Amino acid sequence: MMHRRHREDVLVRRNVMVETIPSGHPVELEAGMLAQITQALGSSFTLLVEGQLMRLKGADADAIGKQPPEAIAVPEDLHIDDLEPLIWETLRTCYDPEIPVNIVDLGLVYRLDFEPHDEPDKVRVVIDMTLTAPGCGMGEAIANEVCDKVLALPRVGDITVNLVFDPQWDRSMMSEEAQLALGL
Repeated sequence: MMHRRHREDVLVRRNVMVETIPSGHPVELEAGMLAQITQALGSSFTLLVEGQLMRLKGADADAIGKQPPEAIAVPEDLHIDDLEPLIWETLRTCYDPEIPVNIVDLGLVYRLDFEPHDEPDKVRVVIDMTLTAPGCGMGEAIANEVCDKVLALPRVGDITVNLVFDPQWDRSMMSEEAQLALGL
């Protein structure tokens, strides 16, 4: 069975900073460059530019003529007891830029806990997560995306994301849905 993904050709419309994949090094794409969108999931775009994969933040979608991805709808009067499902939903919008499956279904999130915060109506969120490979250069970028998205939620006063490698990740940790999506 052959799996083929659609790639969309785009023109870079303005200079924009991106991260190379898998190293995570920042580089600037210049206006007028050609790129292909290989993945548009979560809140970022994976681009193929001159043979190199690069990650473009969704906030910079206009640089390739796209709209920024829509954020998750969050109720204004969110009760603290409703925060955990909202965090899991938020984590499902975070993707490894090389794999078209979110980090939850990939099995990369090992722990989600709450700790008391100085402000009584807020919590400190602690997440232990791993990477598909310990040397993945995108680890810091993925962890930062998790921090930014979860910290933007109401009732979250602070967050710590720990990158852990025990146990080491393997394919058996993926959800059935993830395995099907990847043809495994």
